[in-house]
Amino acid sequence: MTTEATRDAPAQKPLRADAQRNRDKLVEVAAQMFASDGVDASLEEIARRAGVGIGTLYRHFPTREHLVEVVYRREVEGLCHAAAELARLHPADVALELWMQRFVDYIATKRGLATSLRLLLATNSTLFSDTSGRVSGAMRGLIEAAAADGKIRADVDASDVMHALGGIYSAPNTPDWRERSGRLVKLLMDGLRFGAKG
Repeated sequence: MTTEATRDAPAQKPLRADAQRNRDKLVEVAAQMFASDGVDASLEEIARRAGVGIGTLYRHFPTREHLVEVVYRREVEGLCHAAAELARLHPADVALELWMQRFVDYIATKRGLATSLRLLLATNSTLFSDTSGRVSGAMRGLIEAAAADGKIRADVDASDVMHALGGIYSAPNTPDWRERSGRLVKLLMDGLRFGAKG
């Protein structure tokens, strides 16, 4: 059975604790740099900011595409995990709004990875078949919970909300993109709450 760990690990045996920490830090820094600088972000700079040498980066990620794939899987996993965590900690409508704000961060990283993601798709990577539907499924659960609690309109279609959020992805990448995207999420939530019974 293929698991998240075995899919994105280049070696079959478990990593030592220090090696796992280095790998996790590389993925974290790479996600930040891909979101801010795009997929052409310097691998040397990623390694430097993670506090390791470039050789360590290449031992974990033999190619840039491998690093991109691991970063993307991490973003999808984090977004799906956040849905359950936010639902546990907050009222249903607040959980939905906080998750949509987190979705903006996911979009920022995905935009930074766009070129390499297209390459991975062209090479028949299992990346998209493995992750397809997970994000929309996470959002659907939050929407259904908020509607059931009367916090948002009962006639909300999750695919319509995902389509609206998708529009953020195609907005011009201006310096105020994140700020504007956050405001759009708030406007979308205002519309979802309008006419709710709760």
